[in-house]
Amino acid sequence: MSNNKVFTLAEIAQHNSSNDCWLLIRGKVYNVTKFLNDHPGGDDVLLSSTGKDATDDFDDVGHSTSAEAMLEEFYVGDIDTSTVSSNVNYTSPNQTHYNPDKTPEFIIKILQFIVPLFILGLAFAVRFYTKSS
Repeated sequence: MSNNKVFTLAEIAQHNSSNDCWLLIRGKVYNVTKFLNDHPGGDDVLLSSTGKDATDDFDDVGHSTSAEAMLEEFYVGDIDTSTVSSNVNYTSPNQTHYNPDKTPEFIIKILQFIVPLFILGLAFAVRFYTKSS
């Protein structure tokens, strides 16, 4: 049996401020309070990962091996796995559907007809005025 301190998710979730910030990554608990000001992504990134399993957040960024090694100096204990839900359902925030083509098709077709006619008319006008002088 390990001599490491074991924390519940509720205990870890209480450490969620810029004065006291703990993260749960790969079943281990880290007190990253002293690192908040030095984190390249800013302290908001770390603070937004408190109170939950931050493993996916950590892994998605693709941290360097030196960042992985740096975790060990912030290690404070392990998680009581019975307090972490293994069935996490992610729901994306409601966002309006992006429509890249907001211009009606008939306006585009009209412009495709008018713009070449305008250029042709301009070319004839330039030719007419430069030839008469």
